Amino acid sequence: MGIGAEAGAETMFTSKLLTLVLVVQPPRILLGMKKRGFGAGRWNGFGGKLQAGETIEQAAKRELWEESGLTVDTLQKIGEIKFEFVGNTEILDVHVFRADSFQGEPVESEEMRPQWFPLEKIPFDSMWPDDIIWLPLLLQKKKNFKDTSSLRVMTKS
Repeated sequence: MGIGAEAGAETMFTSKLLTLVLVVQPPRILLGMKKRGFGAGRWNGFGGKLQAGETIEQAAKRELWEESGLTVDTLQKIGEIKFEFVGNTEILDVHVFRADSFQGEPVESEEMRPQWFPLEKIPFDSMWPDDIIWLPLLLQKKKNFKDTSSLRVMTKS
């Protein structure tokens, strides 16, 4: 429970489980320009919500395929980040995966426009503000990182 805006008012927080996959092939990384919905106009990895009966890894593989046309046999679980947005009582519990090999060619979907970026030219200025903090850990293959400094409080804009 957190304390609400009014003194003494309590707010219940709910959690939403999500996946995020970053495809890395040094010296490049595949990102997708989000075309609609939450995060539209930002470069991001590929991922989303779990469907009934799916494991987190199954959901990550499905979302990668739906959003980029790529399939993977194996994903490396790299970490977990919890995001809180100003004015929202839902905490996003994001399980982050890295894919170093894949099958297929990236194709644009209704939701994402994939594009390769050189690792030294990742467009952090057009990504979520926290990406510059945790993405370098993923690129260094540091595992089991958690956003432990506190929940990141960001606006959705």
